Order: sequence, then structure tokens, then C-alpha cells
Amino acid sequence: MEDHFERYQCQIALPGFGISSQESLKNAKVLIVGMGGLGCPSSQYLASSGIGTIGIVDDDIVSLSNLHRQILYTPEDIGLPKVEVAARRLQQQNPSVNIIPLNFRVTSENVIDLIQEYDLIIEGTDNFETKYLLNDACVLTGKPLIYGAIYQHEGQVSLWNVLQNDGTYSPNYRDVFPDVEESQVPNCREGGVIPTLAGIIGCMQANEAIKYLTGSEDLLSGKLWMLSVMTGKTQVIKLKKSTAVRITDLVQTIPLIPFEQFEREKTYFEIIDVRTEKEHQLFNIGGKNIPIEKLQDQLNNISSVLQPVLVYCQSGKRSIEAARKIKKTFPNKEVFSLKDGLNNIPR
Repeated sequence: MEDHFERYQCQIALPGFGISSQESLKNAKVLIVGMGGLGCPSSQYLASSGIGTIGIVDDDIVSLSNLHRQILYTPEDIGLPKVEVAARRLQQQNPSVNIIPLNFRVTSENVIDLIQEYDLIIEGTDNFETKYLLNDACVLTGKPLIYGAIYQHEGQVSLWNVLQNDGTYSPNYRDVFPDVEESQVPNCREGGVIPTLAGIIGCMQANEAIKYLTGSEDLLSGKLWMLSVMTGKTQVIKLKKSTAVRITDLVQTIPLIPFEQFEREKTYFEIIDVRTEKEHQLFNIGGKNIPIEKLQDQLNNISSVLQPVLVYCQSGKRSIEAARKIKKTFPNKEVFSLKDGLNNIPR
């Protein structure tokens, strides 16, 4: 207990914190979804603060382009699963914390069972499909969710779906962003991001987790905290007191096909490239070219027979959005997206 006290004495000494708050952290179970630019700093500070159990889930491997902002990884880790590397480093940082690495993709089939075991969920993903999925699953199970987002020089943090004293829940992601199209906002690879922003937003998420778990009353629930690192300005937007959105079910996740599997089974699929005509002409792996901007008007060009559809784009982002549109029109069709798009295939 003496070593325990020595390690955490600086936070225990905080006014209003004390041993009781440290015990609350020790008994807490936090799940971090996405071990990228946000998951790395948030997991490091949560581990160092003494959170008892931290689950980290991601199905990605470390790549060279990750290293400028995903600070748990080094060049020697390239090609290794992120959660395995991150778990090892976090355990070295604080051996008394239980780190649970989960190397799989979060989907509509597994998300409810996944989050049930945890007190608080932190979302550090870079795609809208998973953001909405986690939000909806947390609403359905009554779990609080810490949201974070980064783009270029700007970031956001909020705490969704907190049970309030009057029995209602605070606003969630769909209250603020009811229907964001995936193609409207590029990811970090396409749109760029300053690396320090990821550190700041990830630390704010960890800070919000510590506040929530230790019973702070001044939370970011019902608020959206926004930051521009170019100007140094922050802004807090007050939201409605409680949620106005009714969520009754999960949107089904679009299954992903790795390129190696596509190569073996490509005759099995109706293939659609949803990039621009110019992108298609420069390089493609076959199939019809229906740019995503024109897809809604050209859905009749997709075969009505039950042949599975494989949609692809450059990064895998536009193709997931397109696959959802196709699935909505042809609910009985099997629709797949090429995992990570054309960026990671051999040329």
C-alpha cells in the first residue's frame, strides 16, 4: 500500500481527491476503442493514473504513417498488431494495471457484448460507422461514452449519454451529428492532422474519464468542447439538457474483405469502384465505375440478382458509405467493402 500511495500521491493530494477517488480509479473498468492518435495518449494517462482495468480494442497493425501522432509505437513495431504493442508498453508503464488487448474489429454483432463488461467507453476511432455504432450501443446499454475527434488543426471532446439525477440521459452523438456522410470529412491520411492535436484531444478524453470516475460534477456531458491549435482558442457549446433522439436498434456493420481474399474470390463478386472517373482511369482492380456522388441515381445499374457486391475506393471510407446505400436499396444482398481500399495493395 505504501508503494501504491507513493506512486499516486500527487493526485491523491489534490483537494477533494484523496484515497477514496484513487480507490474509485482502481476499481474502474474502461474500454478504449481505437488505438491510434487518440487512443495512445488517453491509454497512457489512464494507465499512469491507476485505472484498474483498461481494455484496448483495434484490429489494425502499425504502419509508418502512424508514427507521427501515435506515440506508443516505434519503427520497430511496423507490421505488428497495435493492441499487442500498446498492451506491452502500457503494462511496462504501470504493472499494477490490468491491460486487456482485443485484436478485432468492433461490429454490430459483437459491440453489445464487448461494452457490457466496462463502466466507461472511450471512442478514439477515425470513421463515422464506428462512432455511430458505439454511440448507439452505449445508448441501448446505458453506458457513458467519451467522444473525441480530430481534423487538421481542430479537435472536439464530449461526454455522451450520462444518466442524470432526474432519470434522463444527457445528449449523445446523434443529437449533435444526426447524419454525417462519411465522404464529407476526410480522414487524417487524406485531410491531414497536426500531431500535437491528437495528444491534446486524447489527454482531454483521459481527463474526462478521471473526472467521471471520481464523481466530478463539472463534466462535459451536455457540452461540446472545441479547440483550434492554430489560434489556441477553445470554445464550449452548451447542448440540450437531455437527449431528444430515440435509438431502438443497431445499424448493421458492413463486412470487410481483405485484398488477399478478394484476389482469391473476385469472380464471386459484382465489383464496383466508387472513386471518381479520373481515379478509376489512373488505376483500378476491375469492376464498374460508379462515383459515390452519382451512386444514388445509378443504383438501377447494380444487378438485382443475389450476387454479392464488393465495393472499393482509395482508403475504404467512401466504399463503406456506398455499401450502406446499396444495402439500404437491396436489403437481401450481401454487400462488402474492400478493407483499407487500394492504399495498402501491392502495385
